[in-house]
Amino acid sequence: MSDGDTARASAFERGGARKAAEGLGHLSGFGNEHSSEAVPGALPEGRNSPQRAPLGLYAEQLSGTAFTEPRAHNRRSWLYRIRPSAAHPAFTRTGNGAIRSAPFNQTVPDPNRLRWSPLPAPAEGTDFLAGLWTLGGNGDVAQRAGMAVHLYHANASMDRVFSDADGELLIVPEEGGLVLRTEFGLLHVEPGHIALVPRGVRFRVELLDDVARGYVCENYGAAFRLPDLGPIGANGLANARDFRAPVAAYEDVEGPVEVVNKFCGNLWSATYDHSPMDVVAWHGNHVPYAYDLRRFNVMGTISYDHPDPSVFTVLTAPSDTPGLAGVDFVVFAPRWLVGEDTFRPPYFHRNVMSEYMGLIEGAYDAKAEGFVPGGGSLHNMMSAHGPDRETFEKASAAELRPQKIDDGLAFMFETRWPVSLTPQAARAEHLQQRYDEVWQGLERHFRTM
Repeated sequence: MSDGDTARASAFERGGARKAAEGLGHLSGFGNEHSSEAVPGALPEGRNSPQRAPLGLYAEQLSGTAFTEPRAHNRRSWLYRIRPSAAHPAFTRTGNGAIRSAPFNQTVPDPNRLRWSPLPAPAEGTDFLAGLWTLGGNGDVAQRAGMAVHLYHANASMDRVFSDADGELLIVPEEGGLVLRTEFGLLHVEPGHIALVPRGVRFRVELLDDVARGYVCENYGAAFRLPDLGPIGANGLANARDFRAPVAAYEDVEGPVEVVNKFCGNLWSATYDHSPMDVVAWHGNHVPYAYDLRRFNVMGTISYDHPDPSVFTVLTAPSDTPGLAGVDFVVFAPRWLVGEDTFRPPYFHRNVMSEYMGLIEGAYDAKAEGFVPGGGSLHNMMSAHGPDRETFEKASAAELRPQKIDDGLAFMFETRWPVSLTPQAARAEHLQQRYDEVWQGLERHFRTM
């Protein structure tokens, strides 16, 4: 067995995952036409599907968009693999666990402000897939419209493979590092990073620590892209060059491997006689990515007023209405506050968009207590929210010196449609029953001149 085979064989062990994460190479740039080969000469030249592909491999195209979508938004990759994906037995239905999909019609959409504490600890032996827990969402998974909010908690690496035909997965770790072993290669993400796994891409999640916890946005609609910058200009927000795509790495493993596929809201399972992670080379732009949120180039006011949170958009999934996203991913990264005569925390507001907010680390500058890492809040469209009483009083009286916000990292999944809860989220023990009280005691200060 070669050194490479030994490394691959040990990937199911915790130490193997940590070793695999060290010194990983990557390709730079979001949306680029990347190419990578784990064995020199594996990529054909001058064509995608020659009569005989190099090294006895099979050529296969993975399409993330329809063939006829505009070139600027078309997503596809060519994979050169030991066996084609078609070489598998029939899939059969398996249990969905705590995973749910749209349409979310088992509860009435709730206009109230809601907040949850972190998920409770998982049972021993829970991997990433078994630890997925759906909070809610919108749209219709079969119509490829809308999104879902999931959380995950795990204490075991996956020894099976997962793919999602329903949408792409934006993974936001909050506790514990991960190695995502994908068909395209390996990605290493820690809390403060995100990973984006495109629709249909097979992957396995291996834990780098004893426990892993975080958030997942499942985007059923148009694929995430970088937002337009408009008057900001050519640079700023999330820079394309900071997104990391994997270099080719393959498993040549014979023997039973369980492959789980999410299709139209349900999980289906098949046992392959080989590992499907056998892509020796690939090229294209339908690829997974990792990104360090602390590299986000924050735009903000240098005169007065708090900017609208749209300037913190990392990725956007557009809908059929220009400017109205199916889902945006927004980060509140470290930044300076310098606005003069300005209430510096986020202002009181009611939005047409619905917001699910999570906290990766530290504290959020609009909530003094109760909003903790691993927890989350939901403010559906037109629900009134903003800083709690303690934050308002403190910020209203603060001396307005330049202030660096670097003790917290929060994010939002923002969507054009209301987020309807799953019954398990509506009845969860970790749903905070007294969230509204954070706005009680906001005193009357009105006076005539």
